[in-house]
Amino acid sequence: MKAFEFHNPTKVIFGNGTVSEATGLAVADAGSKVLLVYGKQSIKRNGTYDKVISSLKAAGLTDVVEFSGVKSNPCLSHLKEGVAIAREAAVDVILAVGGGSVMDEAKGIAAGVFYNGDPWDFYSGAAAPEQALPLIVVPTLPATASEMNSGTVITNDVTQEKYGFFSEHLFPKVAVMDPELTHTVPKDYTAYSGVDAISHLIEGYFTGDAKWTPIQDRYVEGLAKTIMEATDRILENPEDNEARSVMMWSATLAWNGLGVSGVGNMGFPNHMIEHPLSGRYDIAHGAGLSIVIPAWMRFVLDRYPEKLARFAREVFGLDSAEEGIDALEAWFKKIKSPTTLAEGGIPAEEIPSIADDAIKLGHLWGISDYTHQDVVCILNSAAK
Repeated sequence: MKAFEFHNPTKVIFGNGTVSEATGLAVADAGSKVLLVYGKQSIKRNGTYDKVISSLKAAGLTDVVEFSGVKSNPCLSHLKEGVAIAREAAVDVILAVGGGSVMDEAKGIAAGVFYNGDPWDFYSGAAAPEQALPLIVVPTLPATASEMNSGTVITNDVTQEKYGFFSEHLFPKVAVMDPELTHTVPKDYTAYSGVDAISHLIEGYFTGDAKWTPIQDRYVEGLAKTIMEATDRILENPEDNEARSVMMWSATLAWNGLGVSGVGNMGFPNHMIEHPLSGRYDIAHGAGLSIVIPAWMRFVLDRYPEKLARFAREVFGLDSAEEGIDALEAWFKKIKSPTTLAEGGIPAEEIPSIADDAIKLGHLWGISDYTHQDVVCILNSAAK
């Protein structure tokens, strides 16, 4: 196990009904003029919007500026609109209600308000935020753990580059986590969420350079099994609130920093390869990951033979790495998440160009152990 620093200042308020009970008070503690960021109309259709507004009013917060229309793959042009609105209205706190995309864009807005340049500078590595507006989040889709981490991802809708960054200024101040809000998540996005959460677990599990990490290994293995079990239960019965609750907290734990503390230097090869897929073709991030992960695992069999064998044994009770990879791919298929480029609507003839984008992103993230041909090979495997 390697030395590390762990810092996570986000306060979590978890439980059924908390959106009505706690949202307004949490926002009032942070500011008085609110920018409410959300997606399209789903939170209005399912009643979440009314609960949030009522909670804000109960806390005496009536100065609320709404900014809606965040896409499932949030884009830079919309983020810039949000920055302009936040500045013009002189808001002093942001409330994000939605999935990872909404929270990610809200983080970009929170940092962009104080920056005189293009917010894309943060994502491209040309600049780093020095401050950000306080952020309160109400997640409605458990997947990214953006509610309890300092990361944000955005797609540049001009270049189709999908980049992300971390900053200590972007930890949400409070995350109000109400499992009842997730009951209306459709089956496809329930599946994609399960894949996304697992992807966050396996990056450090496989690529970390610490030689002995029993705490982190069992953390990952236990959560991976739990996420699969909860996803299966939800798909069988979308009203299973226990499964919804378990999934919500598991997805948060999958990427709030605990699981990778002590694993040493690590990389994000699956995300490096997937980001060009969802950035170019606007597919769900989890859908892109279920295409990439099995192909990537088969490519790195010789790099991580012992860890892949352990994953197969501890997560699936199987004897070999190959069987474990097959089992994970079979689970992706069972929950109806795509496992080939064709199923994701991605043209195989564009693999070399996709690989170009992946390698460019890898350089930005400091990933140097994959060549262009390596990525082509992985994507060709996913094309079969």
